[in-house]
Amino acid sequence: MATLRCTNHTLLGSPTCLARPRRAVVRAAVAVQAEAEPKVSLIRIGTRGSPLALAQARQTRDELKAAHTELAEDGAIEIIIIKTTGDMILDKPLADIGGKGLFTKEIDDALLQGSIDIAVHSMKDVPTYLPEGMILPCNLPREDVRDAFICLTAKTLGELPAGSVIGSASLRRQSQILYKYPSLKVVNFRGNVQTRLRKLKEGDVHATLLALAGLKRLGMPETATSVLSVDEMLPAVAQGAIGITCRSNDDKMMEYLSSLNHEDTRLAVACEREFLSVLDGNCRTPIAAYAYRDKDGNCSFRGLLASPDGSIVYETSRSGTYSLDDMVAIGQDAGHELKSKAGPGFFDGLQ
Repeated sequence: MATLRCTNHTLLGSPTCLARPRRAVVRAAVAVQAEAEPKVSLIRIGTRGSPLALAQARQTRDELKAAHTELAEDGAIEIIIIKTTGDMILDKPLADIGGKGLFTKEIDDALLQGSIDIAVHSMKDVPTYLPEGMILPCNLPREDVRDAFICLTAKTLGELPAGSVIGSASLRRQSQILYKYPSLKVVNFRGNVQTRLRKLKEGDVHATLLALAGLKRLGMPETATSVLSVDEMLPAVAQGAIGITCRSNDDKMMEYLSSLNHEDTRLAVACEREFLSVLDGNCRTPIAAYAYRDKDGNCSFRGLLASPDGSIVYETSRSGTYSLDDMVAIGQDAGHELKSKAGPGFFDGLQ
């Protein structure tokens, strides 16, 4: 046994001498415990829990890691799953649930409360307004905006026999299908990509339409029987775009997200959302829009407003320079044109 030596006390058992080593041992234990604690995440990403939503959150995580060395360490970024109203109510059409932000409200609340640092959304789910205290400084590069036709018995919509049933929760898709193929029937078809594909295989419907962007992000592009051109099916506002929000007073998150922003996508999305905002679109209003950079480097825009049954369709187009001011003006002007063409009675009938 080692002998304790003390220059101040002659008695080995002096309380003063014994107290000192005990305090040293306690401090050492605390130091070891602190080192063992898990590292606090630098960024907490909020997202829905569907396979597609998680794929988009992981894409965001990977791009942040690639752009910032301090985020590349294990545990620096955490993904937090949040259930939204739209995820929990699956037995009703979106239009019947009511309100805006069916897939964003709970995530927005978590962000504003500080439970997460950033939120990753499919831009087509994001309302045209953001809650106070929140900004959207980043759009990732846009994926393919087209819709995929998926069917076990036909290669295109035109090949389906009269009376065929197509499953879709989108009134935008329903109206454009019925406008071109009034002999077909469209029924409500909710659920994530995997759920809808399973229902199709089980024979609940003859065909369905899904965003090609989602299939690509899930690594499932081969699932598409065929791909509809934008002339056949104009996409939803901001379809194929990912948006990332943060608190407006969080300079660090804004800095991180700004480094990922794809400006061409941001401007196209801004144009389309201005169009939607003027029309005050909701889940009861079939609206489609697509803004893109044409071969001359300018902005080309197409917009559509329709009745759910496809009996009435209003369309417009615009072009201008590919700049924020011009593209915002394009979206607004196109929206006002179709709103005027439709008249107030048109929207009253959709309530």
